[in-house]
Amino acid sequence: MKSTRAVQKILANYEGETPGVKANLNRLLMSGKLGGTGKMIILPVDQGFEHGPARSFAPNPPAYDPHYHYQLALDAGLNAYAAPLGMLEAGADTYAGQIPTILKCNSANSLMSPTAGKDQAITASVDDALRLGASAIGFTIYPGSDMALSMFEEIVEMRKEAAAKGVATVIWSYPRGEALDKDGETAIDIAAYAAQIAALIGAHVIKIKLSTDHLSLPEAKKVYEEQDIPIAEQAERVRHCMQAAFNGRRIVVFSGGAKKGNDSVYDDARAIRDGGGNGSIIGRNSFQRTREDALDMLGKLVDIYKGKA
Repeated sequence: MKSTRAVQKILANYEGETPGVKANLNRLLMSGKLGGTGKMIILPVDQGFEHGPARSFAPNPPAYDPHYHYQLALDAGLNAYAAPLGMLEAGADTYAGQIPTILKCNSANSLMSPTAGKDQAITASVDDALRLGASAIGFTIYPGSDMALSMFEEIVEMRKEAAAKGVATVIWSYPRGEALDKDGETAIDIAAYAAQIAALIGAHVIKIKLSTDHLSLPEAKKVYEEQDIPIAEQAERVRHCMQAAFNGRRIVVFSGGAKKGNDSVYDDARAIRDGGGNGSIIGRNSFQRTREDALDMLGKLVDIYKGKA
């Protein structure tokens, strides 16, 4: 697979990585309608594990079928499709080699008690990723959780194995847990911190949420105010998170969150683009719409990232 200058420039930031990891990053960046631009749109479908089947798929019943998501990602011309083990296995043969996949290797669920520490169970392995032909493994960490240190240690070991076997690593870095209140989970200082942590523990691709202009940590707030760091606009907050990801030397994609109106989805994408982010990883805002509406929306997002809308 060829590589454009834009993609080669991104890959040059991954010094010391194995040729296999770079080949798989190239595969992710060169696939789909945004292939070669340095921008990405990924379809993640792990919500059945996280929120349960009805909350995830009842708004669009065809989405109960794992093949639906492969086909949606393929027809929309996305860069990759990410899902837990069972979802990928259910279509791995039919769609082999047609679209890059990311095997989500840990998951949480909504059946835990409120007093349980915020954590995720490891549900798949690097060898599963190799067996299924996945380009990357995906792994969630919860900065702010009492379980965070164990999660960091788990992904460091899994990432080491994956890199040795030529598989890239995508880290979902979601602030959550006992150390944070609700506002803190999406505060800009916490979001940037989450991006930095993911980069420091070896993420090749970082997934974070779009943030608010709230500042959560008192000591950090002093610095933001003293240094007059611009965070009023969403594009400015995206730009700051890219700074935290080694000054843009790591690929960062931003999650779409719960289903919302088309205009909000488009505004988010423009802010990501204008702030220098690499793209969107957008699940419920894709598969909870009808197939026709999802394809229309994803097509518009492609145009936005190409600077055409």
